[in-house]
Amino acid sequence: MSEYAQKILETSLHLQQKITIKPRLAIILGTGLGGLADHLENPIRILYEDIVHFPTSTVQGHQGQLVFGKLFGKEVVMMQGRFHYYEGYTMREVVYPLYVFKQLGVEQVILTNACGAINEEYSPGDLVVIDDFINLVFDNPLIGINDDQLGPRFPDMSEPYSNKLIELAHQCADQTGIALKQGVYGFFSGPYYETKAEIQAFKRLGCDLIGMSTVPETIAANHAGMNVLAIACVTNMATGIQKVKHDHLKVVEIANKASEQLSVLIETIVKNS
Repeated sequence: MSEYAQKILETSLHLQQKITIKPRLAIILGTGLGGLADHLENPIRILYEDIVHFPTSTVQGHQGQLVFGKLFGKEVVMMQGRFHYYEGYTMREVVYPLYVFKQLGVEQVILTNACGAINEEYSPGDLVVIDDFINLVFDNPLIGINDDQLGPRFPDMSEPYSNKLIELAHQCADQTGIALKQGVYGFFSGPYYETKAEIQAFKRLGCDLIGMSTVPETIAANHAGMNVLAIACVTNMATGIQKVKHDHLKVVEIANKASEQLSVLIETIVKNS
């Protein structure tokens, strides 16, 4: 067992001493989208700083805790706040929670994020189900020696986001009257907002959305054999498309407003999955 895998085991054993459920679903809540965790029954909240080997979140809009509980009778763990590459963490540190969740018994992951829109058919406040990604960072959490206990050396990425879950998300959006778009997410390292020239390049590559998260977690979850659904909340139009300068506080504000619809959509997906 590698040192990394040993730490994952130690973290999972540490958490099992604090919880009474065995989660099958993990939901990672992005910037300003943490309110869904308040809907869990009998929640158990554990701060990242109190979890052995866990990184800590440093970004405004991220509460920095795991919340365990039940949602429509299903056992769930939620991350209120994620870890980003731009915070100085290694890729393996960024995705560390995904492997811990797998060790705890998680089989399905729902990722959410706040991001910018390159596709001009989108508007701030829109929800977009991600059907593919482009890694613009050219780094990923699988680089280095592979531990076969965690996943295969060369995982397939022809369906990084489950087609069945994407279809379910659209069905649930129709059922609840929520407009849900679909597109490709580009992963940018940040922490600065992209330049106009970069956005034009990313548009030509086929990116509908641009953001600073989600893709490392997607790669790790696929590596670990978990099914993935990702839903993005558009909080701003990308540089050169919107006519005002970017403001992180505005991003959080719009994400907070969209979180109600996102919560309804995810709850409906969980209820019907």
